[in-house]
Amino acid sequence: MIGRIAGRLDYRGADHVLIDVRGVGYIVYVSDRVMASLPPLGEAVALYTDLLVREDILQLFGFPTLVEKEWHRLLMTVQGVGAKASLAILGALGPDGVGRAIALGDWGAVSKAKGIGPKTAQRVVNELKDKAPAVMAMGGAAPAANAMRARAVETDEVIEPFSPPLPQSTGGGAAQAEALSALANLGYAPADAAGAVARAAGEAQGADTSTLIRAALRLLAPKG
Repeated sequence: MIGRIAGRLDYRGADHVLIDVRGVGYIVYVSDRVMASLPPLGEAVALYTDLLVREDILQLFGFPTLVEKEWHRLLMTVQGVGAKASLAILGALGPDGVGRAIALGDWGAVSKAKGIGPKTAQRVVNELKDKAPAVMAMGGAAPAANAMRARAVETDEVIEPFSPPLPQSTGGGAAQAEALSALANLGYAPADAAGAVARAAGEAQGADTSTLIRAALRLLAPKG
């Protein structure tokens, strides 16, 4: 299994790129969102990958973070969602957006992805609502592959990536993951906690962990 590729970006296609790793070129399929985030040709790039194996074809799909890779694998467990449909959903919403849509039961957001109809979008939300919190909780622990700096060793032109310090959890996926963990420790059901955190994050973009926890607790408080 090829789980990660780091090398030089040599070519961009409509839906795939060619990454040169020590003289071997790997074709990696990516979403529109990931394609737009990649560096110019000739520069270093690193992507986590998922290998699709069929009788007549082998295809690599690339993702900038482990969280996005796990969303891809989870989305493909839904009937009617193949690899390209998964990339379309991730390309339209991003990993945080997918988690938010599923946690809130917002199948309308999922249906905005190219080629995804209402019935498929509803299946995604219904089938993954209990599995989504586990992937959302990964957001605080998975560094971005493309955030890794790289240097070229001139003697043999090998790209050697190395990991930077983990990002500070001041907002975004990391803060949501930590808020989810805190609510789970308080005894809230994963699905309920994920829905509250997703709603709180949507109402307060970029909020830090403590702000999300307080907002989610207000949403989870008994009414009346």
